Amino acid sequence: MPVELNHLDTQQDTGGPVAGGGIPLVVIHGLFGSADNWRSHIKAWQEHHRVIAVDLRNHGRSPHAAGMSYDEMAADVMALLDRLGIERIHLLGHSMGGKVAISLARLAPARVVSLIVADIAPRAYGHDHDTVFAGLRRVVEGRPANRREADELLAEHVQERAVRLFLATNLERAEEGRLHLRLGLDEIQDDYEAVMGEPAGEGAYDGPTLVLRGANSRYVTDEMLPELREVLPRARVVTLEAGHWLHAEQPEAFRRAVDDFLAEQA
Repeated sequence: MPVELNHLDTQQDTGGPVAGGGIPLVVIHGLFGSADNWRSHIKAWQEHHRVIAVDLRNHGRSPHAAGMSYDEMAADVMALLDRLGIERIHLLGHSMGGKVAISLARLAPARVVSLIVADIAPRAYGHDHDTVFAGLRRVVEGRPANRREADELLAEHVQERAVRLFLATNLERAEEGRLHLRLGLDEIQDDYEAVMGEPAGEGAYDGPTLVLRGANSRYVTDEMLPELREVLPRARVVTLEAGHWLHAEQPEAFRRAVDDFLAEQA
């Protein structure tokens, strides 16, 4: 049963259609992220597109539910599109969200006019979030009163301040005044193997595709490109001088690449 996802919709938020209208752009965040992480990009994109940014299950303000398979997460997004009455989309996903996007494009190619994948390949990866899970568990146990305390708890396991700041976007204040995580941490960790696995679907998505990768990231290396093009044969690969969070590290270059690609699809 699909989860009813929380989402940001520029058409609903502004009370009417945006300038340009046309085919909506759907944005899917990565692991431990949320639609809120994309607000600055959404503000720019909404000048020309209706933009819908989702909170995946167990993330943001969406419900917590068992199962993190790409079949399930793609089904959640398709159910949202059905509720909104949207048939065809431009689709953008970062990291885990990129795998959800690839899954949706393979499972329902007629709905995806074009695909943008940010710093992920359609393959399985090794486990590399042990310190993040440990840090988030420490925050849950420590019940911090403020963000400084939360950062100190995270720092016991996560050294990189930029990563801690990103993880802290999942904190909100509970009724008793303490900060807590809005993540479905148990559900994510229980099915982490699926998160690190391959996207759902079979065969190739042969629609127009842009793959943006970070020069300082190891998620889309040159050695992975033949494998990537088996699934995304029309992929144009663009490398930005950034790491894995390229949309945050190089926001203008990232947005320009997306804008140019979408303009070609008009």
